[in-house]
Amino acid sequence: MHDKLALALNQHLQQDAGISESDFQVLAALAEAPRHALRARELREELQWEKSRLAHQIRRMEQRGLVARDDCPEDGRAATVRITDVGLSTVRGAAQAHAARVRELFFDALTPAQLDAFDEAGAAVLERLRQRCPAEAP
Repeated sequence: MHDKLALALNQHLQQDAGISESDFQVLAALAEAPRHALRARELREELQWEKSRLAHQIRRMEQRGLVARDDCPEDGRAATVRITDVGLSTVRGAAQAHAARVRELFFDALTPAQLDAFDEAGAAVLERLRQRCPAEAP
């Protein structure tokens, strides 16, 4: 289910906004951040991505003008990733359609009782992850 839902959402984002799900995740995190920017480490933690994955993603998005990397004023060794005007416009244009697709493909398929059961099951799994894998748990 996860893979099929992710594929469908990714296809809709490509059609509707010309971006991937990964692009959307990065842009949404930056759009919500103070000053529309985060240190690369903070962005990586927010997305729970590996360092190399984020570096490759940011490089591709930078080439398309969606984000920019700047030197971090507090730490010259670190980079700050900020959303550009093009990136902000792109994510704002995609967000409403994306939310509608999530609602259509996931939430509208379930009854209120199923949603309650899903919420309960998700909470149980997250609690188990916190207990068994504290370093990786959300």
